[in-house]
Amino acid sequence: MDLGIKGKSAIICASSRGLGKACAYSLAINGVNITLNGRDENILKKTQAEISKVAPNIKINAIGCDVSTEDGRSKLLEACPEPDILVNNNGGPPFRDFRQVDRKAIIEGVEMNMITPIELVKAVIDGMANRGFGRIVNITSVSVKRPVVGLDLSSGARAGLTAFLSGVARTVADKNVTINNILPGFIDSLPEKNEFLKRIPLGRYGKVSEISAVVEMLASDGGAYITGQNIRVDGGITRSV
Repeated sequence: MDLGIKGKSAIICASSRGLGKACAYSLAINGVNITLNGRDENILKKTQAEISKVAPNIKINAIGCDVSTEDGRSKLLEACPEPDILVNNNGGPPFRDFRQVDRKAIIEGVEMNMITPIELVKAVIDGMANRGFGRIVNITSVSVKRPVVGLDLSSGARAGLTAFLSGVARTVADKNVTINNILPGFIDSLPEKNEFLKRIPLGRYGKVSEISAVVEMLASDGGAYITGQNIRVDGGITRSV
């Protein structure tokens, strides 16, 4: 099926492995030129080579950097200054009792999961609006809607991102620029934690491909009427109507 995005360009953050890699793969096989990002150069080059085999006719940039830093973001934007698609993705703070979260950790968590994606959105959104096409997808966490004890810092920073961009999404919707958030539940790329598995109605962890499929849909022409939404991909673990 033609998604209407062949020939577009995309920045996919933290895409050398896990969720980000799956998203990059999905966009690449649909003809999107991609800019990958990762901190481990060896893993990044391996991912670039893997995707090149299945999508040989697209352009792939592989930028070794930490997207949480100003320098890292500058390198990404230098490689792809006018992306049509931006997938914000980044690691989060580790499980930790909130009493152990000091000021330094709070600042680092907010930098990773709120400030970094906002800075990238600011850098690309006007260009998207001027060109009449833009898809921004933020991969956050189910903890935005369903608090997970021990992930309080991650939940807070990602919820802040969601609230910040909720209003922004409405200001560019008429320019065919959409901003949406995907809230993954417990995914199979995470270390196995049987106590979580028991709580998931589907009885299993999610697959990274099940997250990237939603990114693919939101990036497509078919996703043009969806904006400002939090889409939970969590196996039913969030119990709400």
